[in-house]
Amino acid sequence: MPDSRVALLRGINVGGKNKLPMRDLAAMFEDAGCGNVRTFIQSGNVVFTAGAKVSASLGAVIASKIEEQFGHRVPVILRTAQQLREVVSNNPFPDSPDNLHVMFLADRPSAAKISALDPNRSAPDEFIVRGGEIYLHLPNGAAEMMGVSAFRVEPY
Repeated sequence: MPDSRVALLRGINVGGKNKLPMRDLAAMFEDAGCGNVRTFIQSGNVVFTAGAKVSASLGAVIASKIEEQFGHRVPVILRTAQQLREVVSNNPFPDSPDNLHVMFLADRPSAAKISALDPNRSAPDEFIVRGGEIYLHLPNGAAEMMGVSAFRVEPY
């Protein structure tokens, strides 16, 4: 029985770059054997149903089709509806929903890679790696994480 799933594509239709029409993206998923395919705005996020057999190679199939048709090398991150529910229930920062961001990883990092991360690098920001996600608690907001100048819009 097919499960509800989501595909998260990084860097699609951002700032006029990596343009990919959602109609074409949806067709790629349908051609790959997915059902009930729906895209979300112009973000490159796709909700669909698919069984385990189709999903096993789906990320690589879609990434290859995008590169072939549009010339973009785009990571395709897949999660089931159950995995998304687990992301919510595993939230290590439940008291700070307005300052929480979740990064979805293509692969689970090794324990050695996780331990090599410096938890004090950007205080007061915090992170916790759980499975294939990184939970970020950013009390000053995302702009402060990278430095305000990285997100400042300057007038012409």
